[in-house]
Amino acid sequence: MTASNPLHVQAFNTLDVAEQIRATPGWVQHYQQMSPGHFAGQVRYLDLQGVEIYEECMNTRVEQNFSAPPGSLAFCFDRSDNALYVLNGESHNIWITPENYQEVAVVFGPEFVQRHGLSVERLEGLFMAPLNSQQNALFSRWLSGTLTRLSHTLDPPSKDALTQQLLDDCLFILDNACVCLDRGALQRRAGERTIMKRVGEWAADTPEENLNLLELSHVAEVSLRQLQHAFKTYTGMAPTQWLRLRRLNSARRELLSRTVTDTTVAEVAMNWSFWHLGRFSSSYRALFKELPSDTLKRACVTQPNGRVHR
Repeated sequence: MTASNPLHVQAFNTLDVAEQIRATPGWVQHYQQMSPGHFAGQVRYLDLQGVEIYEECMNTRVEQNFSAPPGSLAFCFDRSDNALYVLNGESHNIWITPENYQEVAVVFGPEFVQRHGLSVERLEGLFMAPLNSQQNALFSRWLSGTLTRLSHTLDPPSKDALTQQLLDDCLFILDNACVCLDRGALQRRAGERTIMKRVGEWAADTPEENLNLLELSHVAEVSLRQLQHAFKTYTGMAPTQWLRLRRLNSARRELLSRTVTDTTVAEVAMNWSFWHLGRFSSSYRALFKELPSDTLKRACVTQPNGRVHR
């Protein structure tokens, strides 16, 4: 690899959703593990100075609550359904990935967007809508393969040439893409996303609360039927199960940040509205495949760069 052309692919293998977040800088993200198992993820990342390529893999279902970097334009290719999702810094989404999820994305930074006149107005109505194109699967495979090749080659392509190809290909795919949902379905999806956003914001602000369904529908400002439909569409589970899984994730984050000298499993459990310690331990073990006491016993040392090493 020559000093004049430093294309360096960074790769991170992660063992927790919090580590997965830290491996993708610049995004506003909040992850929750939503299916049983030891979490295993990977992020590969290439910085082209104004344009970035990301590849993300996760083995369990994960709730993603995220926004793209401010001023950016992101082309995200979901390899589970070969759909393209376009995001900008104003796009806010909450959804749950399938197991063994793979995504590859090209992110054009704010200065690049302005310099190349990438019009946000032109994309109005397309943000977060699933876009279908025959080129989606081919391009996402090429992106993943490019990261693999650049991880090993000593003679990488020109950064400027690769950046231009990414721009040309993304705009070509967008021009040839079609919306997979009709206009009415897009409006319903936007409404359901709004419901999930309201509930997600409430859950983040008052994590210790444990509302019943009628109270939760009041938080979402919709009827109980609309609330249940939105959860079925977005999460594939009932609201009460969703809330319980989120509280288990919150308890895990606290256990990982504390030590046996300053807290107990019982104290953490009660902080997150789990009043029966035996049931809490059982539910925790079912989701994360370890007892909460084992999580707490692990010594966590935070380094100056913010990463946790165990």
